[in-house]
Amino acid sequence: MTEATRLAMDGCACGTVVGAEEQTAGIGRHGHLWHSEPGNGLYISIVLRHKFPVDAFPGLTLAIGLAVREAVLEASGLQCDLRWPNDLLVDGRKCAGILLRTEGPALIAGIGINVNHTAFPKDLAQLATSLRLAGGRTIAREDLLIQVLEAVDRYCRLILEEGIQPVLRLFTQASSFVTDRRVIVDQGDNLLHGATAGLDAGGFLLLRQDNGKLVKVLAGGVRPA
Repeated sequence: MTEATRLAMDGCACGTVVGAEEQTAGIGRHGHLWHSEPGNGLYISIVLRHKFPVDAFPGLTLAIGLAVREAVLEASGLQCDLRWPNDLLVDGRKCAGILLRTEGPALIAGIGINVNHTAFPKDLAQLATSLRLAGGRTIAREDLLIQVLEAVDRYCRLILEEGIQPVLRLFTQASSFVTDRRVIVDQGDNLLHGATAGLDAGGFLLLRQDNGKLVKVLAGGVRPA
């Protein structure tokens, strides 16, 4: 993502992709680290320069998640759950993550997928999985890369042609976390408890707290209660 940002600042073309065999400083949301085993994952950043509607930006992470979900299904046959806003899960364990950043007129879409990992560090073993562990077979990373890029392109065109609302509908259908799910939202210095109540028009998660108050979740780690 750092290299893609540098290229974006230098004026690289829309669709430029930067990939890594491993990351020694993998970046997640809120500064969290991303475990990046050498040679077994797909770690890419895509420079996007589309003229998206202003109100589409909060939902773009959801669109990229949907694109990765479709690519994973095509490549592995695995059906991923989507945890708002940026995680893909298989059997409740994380297999992929999305991170979007803006750089001037460009958008940098960072995508990390655990593809052929056979094991994880002890502290991650109950939280993470890979497509190989979940599906029982090795996945060709090159094929998965092509499928991811084609799917991202489809969702970019969808937003440009129809706006963000189709993405919100599709994400709601694909995610078990969006509606009627008991969750805890970790906002660093604050924990919110309640049941999810759908997405608002911009793609933010709505939470009906245990005290009955409906709040909009702008950011935070969502996990099952």
